Amino acid sequence: MTMARTGYALQEKGEGIARGKANELPVSPKHSIEIARFIKGMTTKDASAYLSEVVALKKAIPFKRFNRNVAHKRCLEGWDAGRFPVKAATQFIRLLHSVEKNAEYAGLDTEKLVISHASANRGRGMRGVFPRAMGRATPKRRETVNIEIVVREVE
Repeated sequence: MTMARTGYALQEKGEGIARGKANELPVSPKHSIEIARFIKGMTTKDASAYLSEVVALKKAIPFKRFNRNVAHKRCLEGWDAGRFPVKAATQFIRLLHSVEKNAEYAGLDTEKLVISHASANRGRGMRGVFPRAMGRATPKRRETVNIEIVVREVE
């Protein structure tokens, strides 16, 4: 199976930026969109630390867009609905480490990196089947996500 080659949503070039992208990750698009909205504007160290707390089920991601039937979480400050999207958070942590390495290779100071752009878009849906009784099958669609992060060095 060949992967789709997609470009960046933000066409930003110049000095002092580093980028990273992950294509067709098998995680929830809704969880990824909420995480991307939440970490935008944070430093890479703060975002990695917070997402590590999400993986450990200590802090939650506030769900502001996809919050129908989402329970309230006591560990949120300033918002009520939230979840612990562990699978999506681990993929974001991996991508943040990749962006930090790209910035280090470009000669940027990794302690001063701020996430200037973070987006998650739906990728291709992989077809599959869900086996049923009596030899039948129901089609299902496995969702994928394209995630991109752009960081900028700030003094």
